[in-house]
Amino acid sequence: MDPFIYEAADETATDALGAALAEALPDGAVVGLRGTLGAGKTRLVQAVAEATGVDRSLVVSPTFVLIQQYRGRRPVYHLDAYRLRDEDEFEALGPEECFEGGGLTLVEWADRVEGSLPRDRIDVRIDVTGPESRRFEVATRGGGYEEVIRRLSDRLGRGGD
Repeated sequence: MDPFIYEAADETATDALGAALAEALPDGAVVGLRGTLGAGKTRLVQAVAEATGVDRSLVVSPTFVLIQQYRGRRPVYHLDAYRLRDEDEFEALGPEECFEGGGLTLVEWADRVEGSLPRDRIDVRIDVTGPESRRFEVATRGGGYEEVIRRLSDRLGRGGD
């Protein structure tokens, strides 16, 4: 299936994508986030968490804590691989507990721990296109997430402007 492309003109449009993701993702979903520093990975996690009932001000980058868990209508696990040396360090954190936790797991800097992520997942690549604008490419990896792409397309179309 082709990836879902979403052009977000500003942070409000990024928030709309996060809310749509929270609605479209099934329990137990793992999302790998990729993008440069400042691309909006944490902003997207804030929007997903807020859509599940979490106060967005509680959602901060887990760069130093590495794993955060937020309790909304379903758990949101927020992992950050930026400061990790390798996949062994990531695996020592016990991410499989998050992957199997029945909530939503979002991993920032997923490209650094690719081999430790579940084969079946959603990957989101974020490209900076302007001071507030971003291009999001949401793709399925493995199987089982095609419905997420369809639901995003139905809800958001092919835009965000």
